[in-house]
Amino acid sequence: MAVNSVAMLGNFGFQLGLGGFSSKSSELSKRVSFGSLPGSSGTLAFHGSGAKPFKPKKEHQQASSQDEHNVSKTLHKDLIFIPRSITESVLSIYPKDDPNVRIAFKGLPGCYSEDAALKIYPKCQSVPCDEFENTFKAVELWLADKAILPIENSAAGSIHRNYDLLLRHRLHIVGEVQLAANLCLLALPGIREEQLRRVLSHRQALASSDAFLSKLGTAQEDVDDTAGAAQYVALEGLRDAGAIASARAAEMYGLNILAERIQDDAENIIRFLVLARDPIIPKLDKLYKTSIVLTLHEGPGILFKALAVFALREINLIKIESRPQKKQPLRVVDDSNMGQAKYFDYLFYIDFEASMAEPRAQSALEQLQELATYLRVLGCYAMDTTL
Repeated sequence: MAVNSVAMLGNFGFQLGLGGFSSKSSELSKRVSFGSLPGSSGTLAFHGSGAKPFKPKKEHQQASSQDEHNVSKTLHKDLIFIPRSITESVLSIYPKDDPNVRIAFKGLPGCYSEDAALKIYPKCQSVPCDEFENTFKAVELWLADKAILPIENSAAGSIHRNYDLLLRHRLHIVGEVQLAANLCLLALPGIREEQLRRVLSHRQALASSDAFLSKLGTAQEDVDDTAGAAQYVALEGLRDAGAIASARAAEMYGLNILAERIQDDAENIIRFLVLARDPIIPKLDKLYKTSIVLTLHEGPGILFKALAVFALREINLIKIESRPQKKQPLRVVDDSNMGQAKYFDYLFYIDFEASMAEPRAQSALEQLQELATYLRVLGCYAMDTTL
């Protein structure tokens, strides 16, 4: 039996036309938030029915034709105010060689975030921002078409601040980019390694190059951005200072590369998310990943039960990340021995390998909703398997 799933995001709607639940789906009326904050009107509603479609008799058809005309007229009037959903074909408006697509990122030109943007859109227009939150605002205010957000790297782990921003804002994950970062030691032309007394860079770049820097014996200075460190050394003409940044930053700011791949781990991979105002309609033509965030009811084994939802459907869980709730960090529960107890209350971010176009993914979220006090789909997007 086919099931139609309709996602409504405020005044934004699209029809997924997904199929394949059991006959029990006729009783289904669960709602899962798709890209909206708790309490908002954005929901993903699953609807199914095993009954045969109703066919009106001839005498009813004529009587209802006038009503249908009036309803249709009203709908056509209202539909002009509903934005069209972004599909794969709509996304092709911005092909990879289109110079009109604007990508927001944190940092100065030459930073690794811009490298990630250029990997997916080689001729894009850069929209540098001074803070991660401003990359979200740039897209929300139509100053950019998409944003590139680093979410984790193989050396330093997850970037928790950006997980919090995903929940605070209403942007949708529409893609991901994996970037192999080449950390380089840069300096002014003519300057040698032994002349350096200090090295400037972002704290994560400094930490990732700790063994090299310890051997070099220089002081380390933390700045806000790798490309910013390169720019500062160049503009100030610092002959006793080097910067750790990308090879492209060296070219942009007129610096020499004294050493390449100075990171402690040979493979330093950064994973970025691509964010947009509207979600894409997932398909089954490639590997897809779905990202969700949820909070769970209290009770023994509740997290195990939530994860079992995926195991029972042979859905591969790629990542789970927990963050304390900001507004209500403590949960008061009844305790048989102490009367009441207070525990941290957590948000769980989960990535799983499945497309929302698959019935098993919809079925998993439907069952997960029974265990969750809040559930939001952050995005369903094609996985990046290249470096």
